[in-house]
Amino acid sequence: MKHFARYLLYTAMSLVVAMAVQAEAANREGQFSVSPVIGGITFDGPQHLATRPFFGIRGGYNFTDHLGVEALLDYARIDATRGGGEANFFRYGGELLYHFMPEKRLVPYVAAGYGGLNFDESRGSMFKTTKGVFDYGLGLKYFVTDSIALRGDVRHLVYKVGDTRNAVEYSLGLYIPFGGSPAAAAAVQPAPIVAEPAPAQAEPQAQPPAPEAGQQTQLQEPPLEPVPASEPQPGRYKYCIGLNIEFDIDKSKIRPEFHDEIARVGNFMKTYDTTTAVIEGHSDSVGTPEHNAKLSLARAESVKQYLVTTFGIDPARLTAKGYGPWRPVADNTTEAGKQKNRHIDAIIDCAFDVKEIKPPDTLCMQLNMEFDSNSTEIRPQYYPEIASVGEYMKKYPTVTALVEGHTDNVGGKEANLKISRQRAQHVVDYLVNTLGIDRSRLTAVGYGESRRVAYNSTPEGRQKNRRITVIMDCVVR
Repeated sequence: MKHFARYLLYTAMSLVVAMAVQAEAANREGQFSVSPVIGGITFDGPQHLATRPFFGIRGGYNFTDHLGVEALLDYARIDATRGGGEANFFRYGGELLYHFMPEKRLVPYVAAGYGGLNFDESRGSMFKTTKGVFDYGLGLKYFVTDSIALRGDVRHLVYKVGDTRNAVEYSLGLYIPFGGSPAAAAAVQPAPIVAEPAPAQAEPQAQPPAPEAGQQTQLQEPPLEPVPASEPQPGRYKYCIGLNIEFDIDKSKIRPEFHDEIARVGNFMKTYDTTTAVIEGHSDSVGTPEHNAKLSLARAESVKQYLVTTFGIDPARLTAKGYGPWRPVADNTTEAGKQKNRHIDAIIDCAFDVKEIKPPDTLCMQLNMEFDSNSTEIRPQYYPEIASVGEYMKKYPTVTALVEGHTDNVGGKEANLKISRQRAQHVVDYLVNTLGIDRSRLTAVGYGESRRVAYNSTPEGRQKNRRITVIMDCVVR
């Protein structure tokens, strides 16, 4: 018994250490599972049997996120408290399990089942036959990662040996799932796109050169997607900071060790008091999309409130948004990818002299440039615009930049794609040939008409869509 107690203690300590690992997981439909367990069994008094350790194995399958089934086999070596003697004890059977909050990391459940008990003949004639046994009880799974969980169970066993007899079985173990339906990130990814659609009726109806057909034209033009907070406007910059904050599971409270991360935003906004910021919360795909959206918003709100109360930032300058799992930056099928997707971003909208600003994580700027129709040549009056990018990259030689070209929808898609890339490439060439920026630090890409920021039904809208955007990845070493 001492050896069993020591083994159980070591097991419990190992489980506590394992619970420190940060991850999110869930009980999923279609999962198979294997569970090795260790515990103890206590018999009621009239049976005169000592409490003994047992070892067992379970194999399961989840019909839904909530409902599952398990087959079980347990073994113990029991002995009598009167007259001595030992026996091999076996319990086998099946159980139905109903899980509560299956999308959570901590999943409670209830169980009930039926099976058999078998004692070998060394304890006497009453144990020569197998007895039917009914059991019911409670359990708890704690998902350490997607591929392993800790579990604890308590069962009440009821069976007849002459009279009705009772026993209590309690155990700790591992739950090892495999298979099952993955988190449905791809199916719900478009949700935020329609959650805040730009109302089409807010745009003028006419589309040149035939304004009388404007209403029909607008119906043919797809609704605008919400413009990302990081999309810059002419004469302004988007100062993007990824906050390296970790939260407790299913919590939105900011831990003290991450206050310095938020101070990067607070100090900047105090220095530049005309800036505004959008605080974006993001999650991985584990759990329901609705819950993740609420949780990511609550975490963004926590950062916003900390900026207000600690740094005195006017709440009117801050907006919190929760995007849940809908804007992943990495693959949700790996633990590393899920960790990257659980993040907070601060996108600060500012007007300043870019040369004076220390690099954030990402700096987005739109060059206030116009091109002649079907031309990729840069007009001389726009050289100072490009020079601002070059001077910044000279000052911070580890900064790299992506130069994006965009067009309106006039002309064919293939032609627009080609001309947008050529315009971006000419900006890159000017940075290299005139300002001496190493070409390896620059990338040109053309998106044609595919990333609108306005409807193309007016000259003003088309002008907004014809733009050059520079996204600088500010890795400072």
